[in-house]
Amino acid sequence: MNEEVEVTVDGVTYRLSELSEEAQAQATSLQYVDAQIADLQAKLAVFATARMAYQNALQQLVPRTRQ
Repeated sequence: MNEEVEVTVDGVTYRLSELSEEAQAQATSLQYVDAQIADLQAKLAVFATARMAYQNALQQLVPRTRQ
């Protein structure tokens, strides 16, 4: 398998190997940052779910007040 890595910029697709070293470095950095953002978004979803569970549990434990 010799699949060429491609990158799309402003709707134009380029082979990564045909770009300058500087452009390749920027594309690599962009891929890294995108992966980190995806990881943080996944963690945020987990934390938001946990927060909701803790909030629901706390609501069951505090005394009820009459309104």
